[in-house]
This record gives sequence, structure tokens and C-alpha cells, in this order.
Amino acid sequence: MLKSYFKTAFRNLLKNGLSSFINIFGLAIGMAATILIGLWVYDELSYNSYFENKDKIAQVFQHQLNNGEIGTSPAIPRPLEFALRENYADNFKHIVMASWEYPRYLKVGDKNIFITGNAMQEGAPDMLDLEITQGIKNGLKEKNSIMLSQSAATTLFGNTNAIGKTVRIDDADNLIVTGVYKDIPESNFFSDMEYLIPWKYIITQNWIKNAKDQWDNNSFQLLVQINENTTMESVTYKIKDVKKNAAPDLAQFNPQMFLFPMKDWHLRGDFENGKQVGGRIENVWLFGIIGVFILLLACINFINLSTARSEKRATEVGIRKCLGSQRRQLIFQFLSESFLIVLLAFVFAIGIVLLSLNGFNTLASKTIEFPWTDLGFWLIALLFIYLTSLFSGSYPALYLSSFNPVSVLKRTFKTGRNSSLLRKILVVTQFTISIALIIGTLVVMNQIQYSKDRPTGYNKEGLIQIPVMSEQFLGKAPVMRTQFIASGGVVEMATSSSPTTEVWSNNGGYTWDGKPQGLQEDFAYMAVSYDFVEALGAKIIEGRGFSREFSTDSLGVILNKTAVEYMNIKNPVGKFIRDVREDNPAPPLKIIGVIEDIIMQSPYEPVKQSIYVFDRFGHASFYNLRLNPRKNVSENLALVEGVFKENFPNAPFDYQFVDEEYGKKFRAEERIANLARVFTILAIFISCLGLFGLAMFVAEQRTKEIGIRKVLGASTGRLWLLLSKDFLILVTIALVVASPFAYYIMNQWLQKFSYRTSIGWDVFIITCLGAILITLITTSFQAIKAAKADPIKSLRTE
Repeated sequence: MLKSYFKTAFRNLLKNGLSSFINIFGLAIGMAATILIGLWVYDELSYNSYFENKDKIAQVFQHQLNNGEIGTSPAIPRPLEFALRENYADNFKHIVMASWEYPRYLKVGDKNIFITGNAMQEGAPDMLDLEITQGIKNGLKEKNSIMLSQSAATTLFGNTNAIGKTVRIDDADNLIVTGVYKDIPESNFFSDMEYLIPWKYIITQNWIKNAKDQWDNNSFQLLVQINENTTMESVTYKIKDVKKNAAPDLAQFNPQMFLFPMKDWHLRGDFENGKQVGGRIENVWLFGIIGVFILLLACINFINLSTARSEKRATEVGIRKCLGSQRRQLIFQFLSESFLIVLLAFVFAIGIVLLSLNGFNTLASKTIEFPWTDLGFWLIALLFIYLTSLFSGSYPALYLSSFNPVSVLKRTFKTGRNSSLLRKILVVTQFTISIALIIGTLVVMNQIQYSKDRPTGYNKEGLIQIPVMSEQFLGKAPVMRTQFIASGGVVEMATSSSPTTEVWSNNGGYTWDGKPQGLQEDFAYMAVSYDFVEALGAKIIEGRGFSREFSTDSLGVILNKTAVEYMNIKNPVGKFIRDVREDNPAPPLKIIGVIEDIIMQSPYEPVKQSIYVFDRFGHASFYNLRLNPRKNVSENLALVEGVFKENFPNAPFDYQFVDEEYGKKFRAEERIANLARVFTILAIFISCLGLFGLAMFVAEQRTKEIGIRKVLGASTGRLWLLLSKDFLILVTIALVVASPFAYYIMNQWLQKFSYRTSIGWDVFIITCLGAILITLITTSFQAIKAAKADPIKSLRTE
């Protein structure tokens, strides 16, 4: 019996070739898009799956009250480690102090590599369950040791055993390789960690030693693994007031420590006023919904085309019923056809996924592989096929099997108005979804462009930055500047303690005349050299930049425009601020200039109040070079590299274009916009495919009417309008339904950006014109074909 069902179904597929093709092709596109989205969602949800202990690993965060607003940060003071070890050790399996990820250059013989990694305490490899391929897991015990990722070890030592060999780090110290671990896969935290050095190695730096007792110096991160017999919540409850109790003078900030579980780092990392409010999980939900919608659009095509052709299949149903077929058997017959179509579509969908996976990975910045050997995927695929078959085939099966055989065979059968109404509702539903996706994509693209067009406060074109990689750089900046400019490749150079596009340090503890009472000051902080304003092309509003002509500038400070407003200072140039954290009496800092706001953090957020102090001690982290605009970039870089190599022959020449670094701030939103754009195009394509099929059906159904109208003198244009207007009405209804819905959703989405665009009428006008144009293009082929047909032939056929 089952064989008979599929045999009949296969014959029907061949008999209705074009209709079958539209069904299968549309479903295949929809299923392929859904599978890709499903793989992307799975990859996001399984982030950090490499770490076996991820449910027990956490990072210590803290909430702090500042001017009535609670800020949340992973930066903690160093004494917290000692407090946890001394008073709460029985709650933890591991307590690991860690540096922020930092690039260093490693040298073995004539091989130099510039890679990123961390300094961590001894328990880190065990806590992160690093898979050791050479050496020992406890490889951070000795101060002069280093552990390398497999790829870093291969680059430096080839395929030989690296254990016991020497690596020179930052051209300053020799470290012994004690362990090599497998590269941490993409889609995991620490996947960029290519080296691990002991915490003991870096704490010899003065500023870290001095921070040992400083509860107000939040410059560190602390990772922990809790014991099996406890929970994140109970440990958080115990440690939340550790800082407040240890440093009563900081009680005004109400510091609250808490454990932020590793399983939430990737998807739920956003906080607002002390509350966890989500994060990337919103994108997971968004694309999950889009995937369901796209599959729904493809299923609607199947339902519409099946019911539209019901009159043609009515005779078949009538004869089968007269020959004794039960309605149940007919339902199985039609469901078999549905299953066969979905199965074929799934096979084609797999092919489309395989062909497009590389491009999709590039678009999404992922390394997703097709899960050939994953039994779970194939079980889900079977369920997916079954449910899709059931959903798309149930209504046509119930509808077609309900025909009265007597009326069918007497030729008095007419399809009900309900089936026509249902088709119209489904078409409106299809275009409502497609139009909402178009509006959503346009709004996301507008928001990104709006933020890109925002004035940055400096000229980022032709500006490069070179990281200061070791102590050998220190003190050489003035000489380097002279040589860079003399080479002709650079017109100006300055140093800074953080990159132009980031804030590495935030400071408080300042006072000034007229300081608002109760203000808990908090500034973005950067130490810079002479010529900083000139090198960046920043705009001076009042006063001037740091100058060698004024010996007192070593105790000068520059404010940005927002800082002046924040501090409520009138005529700031010439006035003083004092760092009250320094030894008494602290030297006052004279305000020598005010510059336009420079965007260093998120381009979607307001610029933070910032102070730029003079780098008195020459501890810069970056050289900022303004390339010569009269030469081409490659010529400038060759000249810069020549000077660099002359001074640092053992260091790799590494540089970053500031405009590219700034552009990275938009990557996440651009990836979302690109994915949304692709899936919107697919949704429109699937909807148009269904519209094309319906237009073909309507043209066939009205062949006789068209013939008569032509004989009576109707023009091709009038006939085209006659056949197209019904679809235009449906799309217009979809526009009316989708527009307010999409406006509400996207307006809510925009609220998360402080610096945001508005949703203008142009978005709806473009969408409206686009939807109408797409509808006319889709339906016109069939309409014009029918209108141009020979009326005599049409009438004779009818």
C-alpha cells in the first residue's frame, strides 16, 4: 500500500512538472536557509563547550554605584585574591589571577612571532582543562616558564619537541617551554590565547606590586572554579561585601562582588544599572524566528499551490472515491505526496547548504562544519522532515479528500470561496513577513551608517599605531620621532598609553574648584606625549596641545569637551585640578587645552568625559604615526619599516591602521545586517516563487475570460492590469499590516543605542515601492503571456 502511495505521488510530481519544481525548489531554499540558521544558532548556544568545567567556572565581577548609576565590570582589585584565599578557600577548587589578553613577541633563533596570550596563576591549565600534547599540565609553576599553543609551538620549533627549549620574550627575558597545549577551537573563550606565562613573571612590575594593597585599583581579572558541593549563587552571597568590608572608605560606591558564570559570558554579557539584560542571546532569538518564518513561507507556497490546483485534481478524487477509496486512504495519499516533496527538497537543501557553507561562514565570521557524523543532527533532520510534511501537507490533504464524488463527476463541483480566501490570507501573511524583514534590515543598515558618519573628533585616515612591545622601546620615542619624520614617510608622531580606539584606564580621585558636591568623578584616562593633538588631527576648542616650548606642560592636562561640561568649569584653560590619590601635597595639574570629543569607546554611546595627562615617565604603549599624505601608503610603510628595523632589528614590524581598528567596532552589527539582508532576500525570493505559481494558476483559470475580452477589444495593458491588480491589492494589505508592526519592533531595538538614528518615512516609501515593483515583475510574465495568447486558440481549447 505504502509503495502504491509513493508510486502515485511520484507520477503526480512528473505530471505537474512546473508546479512540482516550484514546490520542491521553494522548499529546498527555505529548508537550506533554516538549516544554516539552525547550525548558526547551535554554534552560538554551544559556545565554550570546549571547557568541560564551564558550569563551575566563573569570572569575578563587581557592581559599583557612581552618581546614582550602577556600573558593572570584570575589573577587580588585586587584594581580592588574597581575601578569597584566606577566608573563602573551601568554596573554590581554583582561584586564578589573570592578566588581560596582551600581544607579545616571541623569538627563537631567527624566527619572530607576534601573538596574544595571558599571564595566569598555576591552576589555569587544570581549570581550563587544556589538552596537553607535550610537557606537563602544571607548566606555570616556575617563574621563567612558558606554555604554548600547538600552532605557536609549530611556528617556532617546527615538528620537533619544544619542551625544555628557550623562547625569548619581548627581547627581554628567556623562558623555558614547559608545556604545549592543543589550540582552543573557535567559538570558545580564550581561543586567541596562544601563549600562557606565569603570573609570577609579571607581578615583579612595580605597578602590580604596588597594587597588592590597593582596593581602589581595579586593573585585574580573577577567574575561579567553584567546588562541586556549592553553587554560584551561594558563593556570590558569601563574597558580595568583601571589598566593602575591607575598604570602608570605598563604601560610598557600594561595591558588590559576584560570580559571572562562564556559560553566560558569550550570550548574556550585557548589564544595565546592575541588572543582567541579555546580550547576543537576542540575536539567537532573532535568527531563530527568522528561520521559522522562512520555512513557514516555503510551506505556505506548498499549501497555496496544492489548493489552487484542486479543481484539476477533483476528478481524480471523485473517481477514487467511486472506486471505493476511503477518505483516510486519500489523506494518506496526499500526505505521501507531501512527504515525497519535502524529502526531495531536503536532499536539495543539503546540497545548497554544502555549496554555500563557506560563504556563510565568511559572512557570519564562523567556522561551522557540516555535522555529517552527528547522530543528533540526523534525528532532528528526520523530525524536521516529518513536521514540515505534516504542516505543509495536512490542509491540502484534508481539503482535497473532502470533495463530493457525485458533484465532481456531474461537473457541478466548484471550489469553495473559503479556499480562495485562505490563499489570499496566506499570500498576505507571506508578504507581511517579507516586508517586515525588509524594513528591519533597512533600519539596521541605517543605524550602522548613522554611527559610521558620526564625527570621530580626529582624522583617522593615514594614521597608524605601532604597539610598544618591550622595555627596549622606552625612552626611544623622541629619537624615533625625529628619524620617522626625517625619512619622509611620516609627518608627525606622538605616544599614548592606550590605542586611540580604546580606553584602557579609567580614573577618579580628582578635585577642582567648584566641583559639584557629591560628584563621584570618573574619567577616561590617557597619558600622551608632545604632538598628540597634531598627530591625531584632533580639533582644539580652547587653549593648545602639549608643547616643548612650555616647560610646565609636564604638569599639564587636556580635557575633552564632555569633561568640561561634566566638571561644570567655566573658562577652564588656566585652571587647576588635583589628583588627591597621590602623595600629599600632590602637584596640581594645569588645564592647558580643551579638545573636541574623541570617540574611543563604542560609537553607539556618548563620548565619556576624558582627561589627557602628559606622560612624564615615558611609559607609552603605542606610537601614533601620521603618514605623509604626499606619498602613497606602501611607500610610507616601507620608509617607516626601515627606520623601525634600524632601531629594533630583532623585533617584528607590527602596525595597525587606526581606521581599520575603528571599523572593527561595527563588525558585530555589520555581520547581523549582512545575515539579515541575505535571509530577507531569500524570504522575498520564496514569496515571489509562490506568487509566480499563483499567477500561473490564475492565468490558466481565466483563459476563457481573457480570450473573450480580447475578442471584444481589450488591450494587452488592460488585461495585464486585470490579472495583476488582485496581487497588488494583497501586497498593499501586507504593507499596511507589516509597517506598524515592524516600526514598533525596530524602534524597540534602537532604544538600546544612546546614539541612534530615527525611522524615517523614506524607509517605508522605499519598502512600499520595492514590494510593488517586485510583485509586478513576478506576476507580469504570466499576465503578459496570457494577454498575448491567441484568443481563438484559447476559446477553442476551453
